[in-house]
Amino acid sequence: MDRSPVIETRSLCIGYTGRGGRRTVHPGIDVRLFPGELTCLMGRNGAGKSTLLKTLCGLLPALGGEVRIEGRALGSYSPEQLAARIGVVLTERTQAGGISVYDLVSLGRYPHTGFFGTLREEDHAAVRAALETAGIAHKAGCHVAELSDGERQKAFIAKVLAQECPIILLDEPTAFLDVTSRLETMLSLRRLAHERNKAVLLSTHDLDVALQTADRLWLQPACPSDGTPDAGLAGPMVCGTPETLIADGSLERFFGGESIRFDPVSRRLVSRNDR
Repeated sequence: MDRSPVIETRSLCIGYTGRGGRRTVHPGIDVRLFPGELTCLMGRNGAGKSTLLKTLCGLLPALGGEVRIEGRALGSYSPEQLAARIGVVLTERTQAGGISVYDLVSLGRYPHTGFFGTLREEDHAAVRAALETAGIAHKAGCHVAELSDGERQKAFIAKVLAQECPIILLDEPTAFLDVTSRLETMLSLRRLAHERNKAVLLSTHDLDVALQTADRLWLQPACPSDGTPDAGLAGPMVCGTPETLIADGSLERFFGGESIRFDPVSRRLVSRNDR
C-alpha cells in the first residue's frame, strides 16, 4: 500500500478574516492523511473541525502555513482539478429539494462527464453503486424535499461517492442518522477506504463508533478565546491509531473533564463517580 500522504499540512494556521479582523481558530496544525484509511477528526464544539475541513479542500484560505495535496501545494490546483481529487460533504443545507435523489447523486459525476454533463452507462453505474453503498437506493426516485434529515444526509454522501475521488472529506456525516444507520454508514466508509484505497476523513462526535471503525484519530483541541483577534492558544493536534491513543493516555487527557473521564477498559466516557 502506498504510504505517501494524500494531504499534508505544515504549520497550518486556520481561521477567518473579516471586518472584525483576523480570528485564529488554530495556530499550527501538522497532520497527514493517508490512502486506504478511515480517519476520524474529533473535538468539542467550537474547536474548528469544520474550519479545518474547509481549509483542507480550499473552501477557506489558510491564514498561514501550507496544505499539500498529493505532494503539490493546494493553491496550484484549478477548481476542476480539485473536484477530481477531493469530494466534500458539509453540514450546511443545500437547496436541492426540487430534484430527485437520483439526479442529485448524478451531479457528483460532473468531474467525469465533460462540458455538457451527459451521463454515459459507466456514469449511471457509478450512481447506482453510490446509492447502494449509502443505503438510499430505495429513495432514488423521490424528490430530495421528501426526505428525512437522515435520508437527505445519505443522499449527499451518495453524491460524493459517485464523484469517485481519491480523497473524501465529510463534516459530521452521521449527525442526523439513527444508531444503526450511524454504524452502517461508518462501516461502509471504512470498507470504501480499505477496498478502494481511498483516504476518508470525517468529523464526528460519536466516540464509541469512531473507536470501532477508525484506522486513525485526529484530536483537535479547542482554542481558548479572550475575544480579541489572534487569541489562538490551542495545543497541538494529537494523531494516532485508536489503540495507541488509548495506551498512551491521550484519549483520557483529551476527553477528561470535571465530571466525566475516558475509561480505557470499556473504551467509553463514564462519570467520574463510576467505579
